[in-house]
Amino acid sequence: MATIADKTTLDTGSLDIRPMTPAIGAEIHDIDLGAPDIASRIPEIRAALLKYGVIFFREQSLSRAQHIAFARSFGELEIHPATPKDQPDPEVLRIVHGPESRGSENNWHSDVTWRECPSLGSILYAHEVPEVGGDTLFANMHLAYQRLSEQMQRFCEGLTAVHDIARVFAKRLGKSPEELHEQYPPMRHPVIRTHPETGERAIYVNTGFTSHIEGLSKDESAWLLDHLYKTAWDVEIQCRFRWQKGSVAFWDNRVCQHLAVSDYFPARRVMERVTIAGDKPFFTPD
Repeated sequence: MATIADKTTLDTGSLDIRPMTPAIGAEIHDIDLGAPDIASRIPEIRAALLKYGVIFFREQSLSRAQHIAFARSFGELEIHPATPKDQPDPEVLRIVHGPESRGSENNWHSDVTWRECPSLGSILYAHEVPEVGGDTLFANMHLAYQRLSEQMQRFCEGLTAVHDIARVFAKRLGKSPEELHEQYPPMRHPVIRTHPETGERAIYVNTGFTSHIEGLSKDESAWLLDHLYKTAWDVEIQCRFRWQKGSVAFWDNRVCQHLAVSDYFPARRVMERVTIAGDKPFFTPD
């Protein structure tokens, strides 16, 4: 397995990379994600994703087919249960907020942690954005783990948390928790997960989908989860991305959390997301 130190030697080739903060995030310039030869750049882009946690591209002009093809270069794709059943290209999750539907993603979370094998990463493409507002923030949850005391790290490393789709999607999909659990039963994941490619340890609980920590009382679980959730609030482990039409964000869901700022109502924001399937989270002890 790779070690954390290996990240400094990841080969990003000739990519024009401009880091956003010392902690997380980089913009990659002068590349067309829909170009016929983009397959030759995938190893470099993957290295950049592992090195920076989230990478951004400006001034893209992608068809849905190109968006899907680019994402598929990194692995098998997911179909989200919120995607309409009759929608062409079911791999694409369309996210529209405006006067008829105010955004509600303004909490720190990792995507689809209610799956047995949550996503490797997501690729979000901006079709329409407000003149101001609607930024997305990203937090490096490996650095969040490192900022815990050594005693708290050791304690959390032995814990398992339960992740439940119904916490968010029962209301959105108009289904009861019981109905959702028939297809997506609650899942158990380590509170601290090991990144399968870098070996980094990261906090892996989030406000959206984590219901409780096993083996603790209700009050103990609530206190510890609140403490761990708030580690993402640290501005020193974050970057903030200002969207433009044609911008793309590609984040590593195994080490990042993100928050979409819903400060632009009643302006309109239209995004499309394609998500790459991941593997079952695990923790590797010393």
